Amino acid sequence: MNDKTGILIKNAKKAKGEKEIRNAILLLSQNLKNTSEDIPLLHTRAELYVKLQNLGQAVNDYRLILTYDENDRIAAGQIEQLTTIMRFSGNDIYASPNTNLDPWLE
Repeated sequence: MNDKTGILIKNAKKAKGEKEIRNAILLLSQNLKNTSEDIPLLHTRAELYVKLQNLGQAVNDYRLILTYDENDRIAAGQIEQLTTIMRFSGNDIYASPNTNLDPWLE
């Protein structure tokens, strides 16, 4: 990782508040080169998407990481965790009498 990438990641991780986080995501996106060198940038951008509760975008970044490095255990673990959160966050178990969708009965 070069110095520019390191500084970019360091600054992005310091971002607080929605506006700063969105600006950090924009800077990270502008610096992506579509190569395996992007892995640290993609990890950071995915973390920022999680902060914004944009879990689908975070999962997309983690999946892209796996296309560059299929052995990236952090990305694989995050995909599993975030997809589980998305699956359960869409279910209002009290609004539906359909117990087939009840996550507590699995």
